[in-house]
Amino acid sequence: MGEITQYLTFTLDAEVFALDIGKVREVLDFSSVTKVPQMPEFMRGVINLRGNVVPVVDMRLKFGMAVTEKTVNTCIIIVEVAIDGEITILGAMADSVQEVLDLEPEQIEPAPRIGTKLNTDFILGMGKRDERFIMILDVDKVFSMADLAAVYGEQPSMAVNG
Repeated sequence: MGEITQYLTFTLDAEVFALDIGKVREVLDFSSVTKVPQMPEFMRGVINLRGNVVPVVDMRLKFGMAVTEKTVNTCIIIVEVAIDGEITILGAMADSVQEVLDLEPEQIEPAPRIGTKLNTDFILGMGKRDERFIMILDVDKVFSMADLAAVYGEQPSMAVNG
């Protein structure tokens, strides 16, 4: 009798991931990303989103996969991330967006505990749909303070001219 939650599903390689739709602002077609020197490898750069500088993270690289190759389906999911009570807007680069999916609590299993070596804190759970598992991400935990410090902390002002 729990509440149904809506998730936006997207692919990285052959895996399906999901984000709580409440954290997703919009989905953009992949456009040019301005590279910023000395960023972590998974930070592809920044985009200008209606006059705001938005960092773009290659989710494949963030999860230790091969770099995302641009295709007609490549997109940037604009998400709101809460870190230390502050809302930060980030772009998450994905191979493709699939659908908005309704999942009931009983369709979600707890994240697997894979020993101490792998950090699975950012996985809220495993959704089941048609015998496939969908990794439901906690977007607030996918990005750490260190990740954002690399973007905002030691960088000089990153004004976008345009």
